[in-house]
Amino acid sequence: MGNLEEAKEFFGKDLYATQTTGIEILEAAPGHAKCSLRIEDKHKNALGQVMGGVFFVMADYAFAIASNFKQPPTVTQTSQIVYLSPVKGTTLYAETEKIRGGRKTCFYKISIYDDTGALNAYVTTSGYIVG
Repeated sequence: MGNLEEAKEFFGKDLYATQTTGIEILEAAPGHAKCSLRIEDKHKNALGQVMGGVFFVMADYAFAIASNFKQPPTVTQTSQIVYLSPVKGTTLYAETEKIRGGRKTCFYKISIYDDTGALNAYVTTSGYIVG
C-alpha cells in the first residue's frame, strides 16, 4: 500500500472532515499534506461566500495528516488564520509544510488557495507531540 492509500485509510476515520465537509487527501508524507474540497452550497454563508470555518477545518485536517502521518501522535497547540481573499473558483486546496520540528513541539504553515490560483487564507499552527 502506498503513502496516499495508507493516509486515506487512516485519516478517513475523521468523519467530520471527510464525510460532513467532503475534504479529500491528494498528497501525504511526513511533514507534508495537500487536500482538496469541491465547494458546494453547504459550504457557503448567508452572503454566498465560503464560510470561515471551512478554511479552518481544511487547515486543521491538512495539519493533522502532515504532523501525524508516520510520526508520533501530535495535537494542535495553537492556530492562527488570516483570511486574504474570497473564493472565486470551485475547488479549494490546503497545502501544509513543516517549518520546524522539535522533540515535543512543531510548527507548520498551511496555505489555502482556490483553483484560480488565488491565495484565500494562510494558517500557522503549533503542535504538541504527545507520543
